[in-house]
Amino acid sequence: MKTARVAYDGAIHVAHPTDTDALRLGDGRLVAEQAVTFLPPVVPGTIFALGLNYADHAKELAFKAPEEPLVFLKGPNALIGHRARTVRPDNVDYMHYECELAVVIGRKARNVKAENAYDYVRGYTIANDYAIRDYLENYYRPNLRVKNRDGCTPLGPWLVDREDIADPMNLALRTHVNGRLTQEGSTRDMIFSVPWLIEYLSSFMTLAPGDLILTGTPEGLADTRPGDEIVTEIEGLGRLVNTIAAQSEYYGSRHSAA
Repeated sequence: MKTARVAYDGAIHVAHPTDTDALRLGDGRLVAEQAVTFLPPVVPGTIFALGLNYADHAKELAFKAPEEPLVFLKGPNALIGHRARTVRPDNVDYMHYECELAVVIGRKARNVKAENAYDYVRGYTIANDYAIRDYLENYYRPNLRVKNRDGCTPLGPWLVDREDIADPMNLALRTHVNGRLTQEGSTRDMIFSVPWLIEYLSSFMTLAPGDLILTGTPEGLADTRPGDEIVTEIEGLGRLVNTIAAQSEYYGSRHSAA
């Protein structure tokens, strides 16, 4: 099953896709997709993000593939929904997308073994985890301005139940910028798999329902500019659409978001 969270008519609703352009709300009403505001499909707990989790991406950045996961945390302020806008600061030279499989934890997990890891997964969604290279001091410790800016991580549009994805480690990922294919890869090329990551993280901390694991991105990154439409898609999960906005346009010229 695919579910979304949307704002409509002054309230937040669970919504489901239909065979048309309409959504079916939890109360049974049909509404046009354009009439709702998409929210992140889950209310997040702890957000874990992986750096350099695809060997081709590490090579693209002239890095040796890591021997243990490079994990950092993100705040919930970073998440926005489908069709939202992400701000590009006016004073930066390079801001790129990152199409990522996002894993949603479904129940409390501690000391989970990899062979049982999928039992603790609620489902999957798409993340586009933008990064601003200008602010990157160290790939092993990305600072807050790189990965924790307000609205820098679109998520959604759907949460897809675990049972509906036969093999999360064999899904095609693609990114299109203004209709042009710029990134293509597969989750099978992850260095650290979903089950491996759940075992690793739960070995030293408790994972809770709603926690998110953003599993990294393959090669094929490109700069994005104000006005660009970025579509990140993952096989079986759908298409996440996002638009880049200039800082001065979004906030006004007197407000600095740097």
